Amino acid sequence: MFGVTVRDHLMVAHTLRGEVFGPAQRLHGATYVVDATFRGPALDGDGVLVDIGRAGEALREVVARLTYRNLDEEPTLAGANTTTEVLARVVADRLADAVRDGALGARAGDLTAIVVTLHESHVAWASYERAP
Repeated sequence: MFGVTVRDHLMVAHTLRGEVFGPAQRLHGATYVVDATFRGPALDGDGVLVDIGRAGEALREVVARLTYRNLDEEPTLAGANTTTEVLARVVADRLADAVRDGALGARAGDLTAIVVTLHESHVAWASYERAP
């Protein structure tokens, strides 16, 4: 299985509901390093799984729609407790939409998985994996 990973970052404000979150129940900011890995079993004739430039552009577009936003006010996230795990799924789902819409090129149709990892810090992160 081959993988191509691109990286960006995401800066948001949000609150987390539930006593388990302690002070994070109040409005606070979070900055994540975001890794998006595209996986597939075979390379094309040029030795490429997916165009890394297009993959980077797709990730930039996805995080740009979330960055510098209060996620509590985003209609598409209404009612969601925007934990790191939930945000990883949101980014992965939006990247899957980009793959289906052709943003990563025709070759991306052979991908078998997208894995999104949000790094809260150098010692803590969460991931979500899905089919494209």
